[in-house]
Amino acid sequence: MKKIPRLTSWAAGIAAVALFAVPAAASAGQQRTAEARSAAAATPAAGASAVDAYYAAAEGKTGAALKTALHDIIKTQSKVTYDGVWNALKLTDQDPANPNNVILVYSGRSQSKSTNGGGVNDWNREHVWAKSHGDFGTATGPGTDLHHLRPEDVTVNSTRGNKDFDKGGSPVAEAPGSFTDADSFEPRDAVKGDVARMLLYMAVRYDGGDGFADLEMNDKVNNGTAPLFGRISLLKQWNQMDPPDAFEQRRNQVIFDTYQHNRNPFIDHPEWVNSIW
Repeated sequence: MKKIPRLTSWAAGIAAVALFAVPAAASAGQQRTAEARSAAAATPAAGASAVDAYYAAAEGKTGAALKTALHDIIKTQSKVTYDGVWNALKLTDQDPANPNNVILVYSGRSQSKSTNGGGVNDWNREHVWAKSHGDFGTATGPGTDLHHLRPEDVTVNSTRGNKDFDKGGSPVAEAPGSFTDADSFEPRDAVKGDVARMLLYMAVRYDGGDGFADLEMNDKVNNGTAPLFGRISLLKQWNQMDPPDAFEQRRNQVIFDTYQHNRNPFIDHPEWVNSIW
């Protein structure tokens, strides 16, 4: 297979880590700042060769063979407890403009790290792959995997519930740009690709071989407690329309370096989505 050039973009994301660790001059609003997005185009840093090596076993593969190879790579990981997720999210989702805050995934709001909890206007731990889809709850493993856990407003989290992802519906209070109806949720544009890549990571990482359900994608909503998530046709579109930015790349790197020591391959190589699905 021809050498895949996404590593240049990935390496640029690593260069952006320092930017995210220091408060920026501008405030993070409802959308990620243009500065955060353009940071991904910075001069490549050392690290591309390390990611080449990480994915070496997947090189030259496509389709089911690629999916299997990626599973074998990313299944080697450390695990975080559900209580440990609180502190992890305070680092993985830190506001680049204010290190005392996190960015809420659907709301886009910058909120104090200290306001985590269960009260109204607190933020809590959103399972982007809803934990009822496969009935894994908060078990250490899929229930605590940081690659799909994000901070979100308690009320918005409840509104999203365990719905599949689709387009349309009514506007979601406290989550500008997000919509919902009886059986689906549409996140704001700035994180549509993030959502797609988190779900696809879960479908590759958890294949039924480690005591948990075999998580898979389909093109439906109303999947209920089945270990399925949809809609894959739309998620593929979102992956293309909202490519990984510096915030998402930094998040992937922090999870790899500090917590789980595995990566989301679709952040490093979003083109692999179409190679598998």
